[in-house]
Order: sequence, then C-alpha cells, then structure tokens
Amino acid sequence: MMILALTAGLTACSSSNSSGNASDEVQRYAWPLGSSSPEDTVTQIYAEKFADEVDRLSDGKMKITVYPNSVLGGDRELLESCKDGDIPFVVQNTAPQVTFMKDTAVFDMPALFDSIDEVREHVDNPKFMELMQQVYNDGGYELLGYADQGFRVMTTNKKVESLDDFKGQKIRTMENSYHMAYWKALGAGPTPMTFSEVYIGLQQGTIDAQENPYEVIVSNKLYEQQDYVVETNHLPHLISLIVSEEFMDGLTDEQQQIIREAAETAKQYAREQSDERIASKIKTIEDSGTQIITLSDDVHQQIREKCQPIYESIEDSVSSDIVDAYLGDLADDIK
Repeated sequence: MMILALTAGLTACSSSNSSGNASDEVQRYAWPLGSSSPEDTVTQIYAEKFADEVDRLSDGKMKITVYPNSVLGGDRELLESCKDGDIPFVVQNTAPQVTFMKDTAVFDMPALFDSIDEVREHVDNPKFMELMQQVYNDGGYELLGYADQGFRVMTTNKKVESLDDFKGQKIRTMENSYHMAYWKALGAGPTPMTFSEVYIGLQQGTIDAQENPYEVIVSNKLYEQQDYVVETNHLPHLISLIVSEEFMDGLTDEQQQIIREAAETAKQYAREQSDERIASKIKTIEDSGTQIITLSDDVHQQIREKCQPIYESIEDSVSSDIVDAYLGDLADDIK
C-alpha cells in the first residue's frame, strides 16, 4: 500500500507542464528514498545529506523524503521496487545486491586492505567506477556512489592473537557463501542467523562470536556480551546510493546534474561522519571494559594466504576486468 501510494505521488512529481519543460513544474510530492537501516546510522546520514543537497541545489524545486527502517520493504524488496521505478532512490549495503548483480561479489573478496582510505582509493578508481556503473545499468539502476561504515570486525569472548585462535569458534555471519567461506578458511564455524537473534545468541552461548561494523556493534550493544573486539578488518562495509535508471532517464539534464552533484557531496560527508563515529564507538567499547585487539601484520598475511581459494572462486564468477580494476596494485599480493 505504501509503495502504491508513493508510485502515484512519483508520477505527479515527474509530470511536465504544457510547455514540456519538467524543470518548471512545481513538485507536488517528495520522491521517496528507501533504506532498511535504522535512523542512527551512517546509512541514514548519507541518505539525509543527499536529500538536503538535492533540495539546496534545486532551490527547493526537487524534494526527497527518506524512509528508513525497512518502511518501504527489506533490501530485496527495495531493489525490486527501484528497478521497477516505484521507489526512485535506495541506500543500502552492497551484500544484498549480489543476487541481482553478480559482479558486486567483488566486494566480498576478504582481507585485501590495510586501511579504509585504501579501500576508498580503490573504489573511487575511475576505471573501476565506470565498469561498476555498467553493472548497475544492466540491472536497471544508476550508481551514484559508495560511502562506507568502515570495516567489519569480529567480537568474541576468546582472545584472538594468532590464526589458531579462530579455530572452533561458532560465529554468526550473514547468509552469504563467500562470507561463510572466509570464516571456514580460518577454522571457525560460520553460523547464519537472523540479526535480531544475535544479542540473545551471544547471551545464551548459542554462538561464540559475530562480525559487523563498529557502528552496528555499539548501536545494538553487542559488545556487552563480548570480552574482545578483534580488528580482523576482513571486509569493508560499503553503502551504495542508487537510483532507478527509468526514473533518472525521465529527468531533465539539469535535474540529473543536480542529483549527481548532490550524491558526490553526500558521499564525502558520509565518509567523514563514518570516521568520526567509529572513533566514538571505539571509545564506548573501551570504556565498557571490552578489549580491542589489533592483529599483527604477520597474522593478516597468514589470513590472506588462507583466502586464496575464495579469491579464485570470486574471480571465476566476477568479470576479470572488474576484479583487476578493483585490486589495482594489490593483484600481486593475492597471487
């Protein structure tokens, strides 16, 4: 019902006047932007900054309303509705997109990067972005950019300082074959579980550990049930801003330029906010008594060696041009 109502509003928004000039039309309804994330997240900050910038750059002629918390549907439903043009904008993590666009699995290559700045440098590579833009276009979308929530890290009640320390730990993961393969490679026991059950699972000992970005760990108080946070930094938690290609094609060149400019500003702002928030979340965790462990360079290298079969599996299913553009100078390090 919500999507049907928004679709009607969207049609009114995009209609042009008798002169055929859409930019002169007064927008009667705000365009919806859907997200499955809660309000107090970088995802929401990214979405709201984008909406604010569109409003500012258009002098109030273009309006976007952000709907968080899966109000317009979960990740799959949002992607399907965006492709159909029912919801023009979506902000979400890249993991759910693999089912729709297999080449986005390139982001599931684990343990590649030493810093989030290095991740951003590789993601922003013009050649890589051009290739990924085509992937999204083929799926019915236009990619407006990637922000992030830093790296995904592990929380556990066992002190992890060597590769052997991962062995036997039952760790909750998303239901993603590459994510599960990573933890199996380290000797852990990956256990897919609905996120709403994770806190209780840790509390009751059904699982020993879990992995998520710092923001999720703190906002859901998962650190309360864990003695350690281990900075595995195994995957960047990338957040994509996408728009329906059908919707975008219906806008004037001026409106399209406003949207792309607003998206670039919002991306940079979201990244800055992510860095600040991670520092704050780390302090919250440390103040609680939970210890943060930074793994040595040797352990990170050993992990990369264990990940060779995963790299090969992803390379078999993802365009070689995309893999090469994403890896750049790291290609030799994983061979």
